[in-house]
Formats: sequence, C-alpha cells, structure tokens
Amino acid sequence: MSILKETLLKKIKEQRPRTTKLLKEYGDVKVGEVTIAQTIGGARGVRCLVTDISYLDPMEGIRFRGKTIPETMAALPKPAGKDFPYVEGFWYFLLTGEVPTKAQVEEVVEDFKKRSKVPRYVIDVLRAMPRDSHPMVMFSTAILAMQRESKFTKYYSSGKFNKMDAWDPMFEDSTDILARLPHIAAYIYRMKYKGDTHIEPDFSLDMGGNFAHMMGIDNPYDDVARMYFILHSDHESGNVSAHTTHLVASALSDAYYALSAGINGLAGPLHGLANQEVLGWLQGVMVKLEGKEPTPDIMKKFVWETLNSGQVIPGYGHAVLRKTDPRYASQRDFCLKHLPDYPLFKYVDMLYQVVPDILVEQGKAKNPWPNVDAQSGVIQWYYGLTDYDFYTVLFGVGRAIGVLANITWDRALGYPLERPKSLTTAMLEKTAGIK
Repeated sequence: MSILKETLLKKIKEQRPRTTKLLKEYGDVKVGEVTIAQTIGGARGVRCLVTDISYLDPMEGIRFRGKTIPETMAALPKPAGKDFPYVEGFWYFLLTGEVPTKAQVEEVVEDFKKRSKVPRYVIDVLRAMPRDSHPMVMFSTAILAMQRESKFTKYYSSGKFNKMDAWDPMFEDSTDILARLPHIAAYIYRMKYKGDTHIEPDFSLDMGGNFAHMMGIDNPYDDVARMYFILHSDHESGNVSAHTTHLVASALSDAYYALSAGINGLAGPLHGLANQEVLGWLQGVMVKLEGKEPTPDIMKKFVWETLNSGQVIPGYGHAVLRKTDPRYASQRDFCLKHLPDYPLFKYVDMLYQVVPDILVEQGKAKNPWPNVDAQSGVIQWYYGLTDYDFYTVLFGVGRAIGVLANITWDRALGYPLERPKSLTTAMLEKTAGIK
C-alpha cells in the first residue's frame, strides 16, 4: 500500500466514529432549520425543491399534474385498440397540466416523427465503443454526443440571450432528445444483444409502437413500452436522476448535458438497478423451491426463512409510500390480463399475497407493500428481454419524460443556480455540544 493510501486509510478510520456518533447520539439536534441527521443523511425529507410535474403522496402514490396513475391512464387518449395512452400525449400533459384531445396528441406524434432521426455521428460514436461497454454508458454517451445539436447553446451564444425566453430553446432541445431516445435505446439493444442486426423505424406508429417494432418484440409489447415509460417518468424532484438533471440544468447547461448527468445517476445500484436485482432474486427463489407451484403455505415458509436468516424481501418497502405502489398495481393488472399463467408471475403474485402480512407481523417494515421494482422485470423477461443490463436503459427513456419537462419549467420560471451550504464535521460537533 502506498504512503498516501495508508495515510488516507488511517484518517478514514479516525473520522468514521465521529460521523457515527453524530448520527446516533445527536441526529435530532437542529442546524438552522434542519437536523444533523438530515445534513449527513442526504437531505432526506428536507423540503427545498419545487415541481408541479409530479408529487409523491404517501397513500396514493405518484400524482402526475394532480392526477393519480389510474386517473392519468384513464384520462389520456390511447391508440386504437390499445390499453395504455400515447407517450406523446403524456408529454403534452406533463408540460401543460392539461389533458390533450386526440387531435392535439396526433400533432405531437407527428412532431416527434420529424425530430426522431438520430444523427449518423451518434451511431458512429456508439459503434466505436467496446461492445462490452455497459448499455447505460452507451446511452449516456449518445445523449451527450448529440449536444452539438443544442438549440439552447446556440441561443445563449447568439448575444441575444434573455432569461425569460430561455425556456423556448430548452423545450426544443428536450423534445428533440425525447423523440430520439427510443431509436437510440433500440439501436443499443440490437447492436449488443441481437447480433448487430437492426430494424428500421416504422413512422406510421406512435412512440411506444415504434419502439417495440425497432426492438423486434411483438405486440402487446407496444403497450408494455407505453405503460413502462409513463410509470417510470417522474418521481418528484428529489430522487437522484431528477435532482441531478435539475442541478446541472441550474447552471444554464443545456438539456443534453443535464439529462446525460441524470442518466449517470440513474445507473447507480441504489437508484435504477433495483428491478433487475429483484428479478434475479425471484429467479433464485424458483430454483430454491425447485419450480414448485407456489402456494400460500410454501411461500410463507420461504419468506419467514428468508427474514429469519437476516435477509430482506427485495421489492418490498418504500421510503415514502405507505401502501401498494400504484405503479406495481398497474403492471400487475397487465400481467393478470396477458400472462396470468406465467410461472415467474405466479411467484410474484403469491409473494404479493403473503409478504405484507408477514412484514407487519415481523414489525420492522414501515411499509410492507410492494414497490414498482417488485413487478417490472418479470414483464420484460416474459417478452424475451432477458438482458438485465438493458433494463435501466428502459427506465432511462421513461425517466427522461419527467425530468425534461421539469427542466423546461425550471428555465421558464427562471430558477437560479442551485447552491446549498456545506458545514464541516467540526462545526456539527460544536453545534451538538461535543468537545
């Protein structure tokens, strides 16, 4: 070990007990308007961000522009014969707060088609990357590579910059990006996992339909795409991907810089990887139970054995929600309609029937109900998308809808550079009265 690394390790070992003591013994001590626990603990629960795009209600789940998920799905226009709304109409709804008419949605659909061509140099960049690069690295790189197209950057450099008009090029950039993301995502998927064979877009289709087409997955995967992108679009402003996108945009960075940064945050195991981890765990459960038909008695026994061994049940619990995540419920309804006899779904559904009561009995979980990740990977696997690493890219396409709507409004309202104030550990110790 080098002298530098050895010295650093010594300092780390000295510092850790100080931080632990502050959290455990003085966490409730106020530092201004917040507590020491909040200053050290990632500002959890600190109300210092504003968004009208979505709100996370503990009992009702996500509200998009004031509407619950069921209300949103019911209100928005749908393609003929489909169960889920146009993603383009959802974009209109998030931006304006108004439910669009079918004609208004069709106008956005046509606008997306005109914007959707991915520049050739972006494809060249992707093809120059090692094929074993993670798909999220490719996805983020492609977004960043398109920055040369930024209309906001050109406007800012024109010498005619007016802060109150800056929302316009931000909207244009955001719409350009969103129209291209399904094409980029499908290209990465086919290049990495389908022998570099590609499917040309079908411009007679909406965003969800065209994405399924370019992925090479038969319907009703088009409805899976619409549902998945809408459900994963936004989650207030405090989650890592949304907050990072907002933070970078607050420096007057354009939408390309901001979204690429947010996507990098989404790639973190504590944010966007949960669905694939839950799926892996579920498949492990099937192996341990030798694929037996899941019954309440079998599953209860397994769950208790898991908990008593010190492990958790992945996909259950949420930092804010205090009931079943409506995003989970929406996906469950889809499964009950389209894949009720799929063995993996049967395991998921039996867990849903037994886990909440067991967690309540155990008494450790604030929220014993399933979240969105408990279900989403199962649907992807059923439709043949069995490459775990790609799941977060799907999440990223959806998340882009909400965060791009947010930064368009941030720019419209002239929100300033975000710049919280930091304190040293010694300052916290002084506030806590530690000598």
